[in-house]
This record gives sequence, C-alpha cells and structure tokens, in this order.
Amino acid sequence: MIELNNVSKWYGAFQVLDGCSTRVAKGDVVVVCGPSGSGKSTLIKTVNGLEPFQQGDIRVDGVALGDPATNLSALRARIGMVFQNFELFPHLSVRQNLTLAQIKVLKRSEEEATINGLKYLDRVGLLGQQDKFPNQLSGGQQQRVAIARALAMDPVAMLFDEPTSALDPEMINEVLDVMVGLAQDGMTMMVVTHEMGFARKVADRVIFMDHGKIVEEAATERFFTEPASARAREFLARIIH
Repeated sequence: MIELNNVSKWYGAFQVLDGCSTRVAKGDVVVVCGPSGSGKSTLIKTVNGLEPFQQGDIRVDGVALGDPATNLSALRARIGMVFQNFELFPHLSVRQNLTLAQIKVLKRSEEEATINGLKYLDRVGLLGQQDKFPNQLSGGQQQRVAIARALAMDPVAMLFDEPTSALDPEMINEVLDVMVGLAQDGMTMMVVTHEMGFARKVADRVIFMDHGKIVEEAATERFFTEPASARAREFLARIIH
C-alpha cells in the first residue's frame, strides 16, 4: 500500500532524510519512533506529498508521488492525515468540518456527506457534539473529530503525526482507543508516536529513526525485547523508564 525506496530530502544544505526505504502492506500498522529531530514527521509527510523529496521514489497504492503527472490533491484525498494540533476549521461546526472536504473534493451531496460524516463521528463516540464548534471541545475530542474527518474521506491508509503530543495526559487514552479500534478493523496505518504502550499493543512493526536514517526496522516484540542497534536500546531505556 505504501512503498518508499531510498528517499532523501534536504532543507538547503541540511539533509533531513537519508536513503529511507520501507514497505507498508495493506492492513499493516507501522509505528515510526525516534528522538526529536530524527526525521519522523518529515518522513510521514512525504507519504502524502505535504513535504517534497529530492531523491528516491514513493508510491501509495501504486501511484508515484514523484511523477509530475500525478494529481497530488486527488492522491491526498485517499490518504487520511491526522496532525498534532487537530487542524480543524475553528469557524465551522463539527458537522461542517466533517462534510466540507467530502463536498468540495469528493463531490458528494450535502446530504450524503452529512450521513457519512456522522457515521464516523459516532464511530469516535462524539455524535452528540455535531453542532458544537472546535473551541467548545476538549483537545481529545477535537483530535477524535479530526480522525472522523479523515475517515469520512474513505482513505486507503491513515497517517498519524504524533496525534497525542498536544494533549493533556488524561485525554491521550481516548484518542489511542480510537486508533486501536481502527487497527483492529484492518486500517493501514503509519503512526509517528512516543506512545510505546500503544506501539507494543497495536503495531505489526516498528521503525526507529535517528539523524534522518531508518536505523532499525523490526517486528514489534523483537524491537522491544531485542533491539539490534545500540542507539535503539539507548532510546528505549530512556523513553520507557
């Protein structure tokens, strides 16, 4: 479903991604972790074209992101993206946030978009909040609305960029519970996160990054019990304890 081959990216003279390669099959849940500044968020943003890359190849469901003929807007509509800071439209109600992209991008009728959007709002446990505005919701509720909005676009895969990092500790689990449910339903997911409990419970594989490189990629239990690299062992010792 997602394929990266030797992807490299620079900001001026600074190389932020260095020869990154990985595969995510349909239904896989892959967690990307590593220290701050390791390139995790940049990597996941290249997968739906939010960040351009200078070398290598990325394909999503067989479509090459680097091909000038590729319609990136149409491709992004098929890849759900959930950010750290929710990115909801503050002047629109929850229901309007859920329907806008469906109407504008997928050309659905307002009625069809509303029915579909409310289905996913119910999926994340917030059906009763449809007429509220984002500033009337908690951070955890806003993030769950953002997940529902992404799901309403019928994505082939979901990308999460540290979805709980902006949340108060008591709100984290309500978002992680929704993500666990998605994984159990078979959604293809790439997740940048420091939530190692979530990773160990849900991920099929873990990618560990440092200085723009994929240092290690392993099945989840092996990564946590027998990390191959000294850098990963050091990282786990710090983050788990």
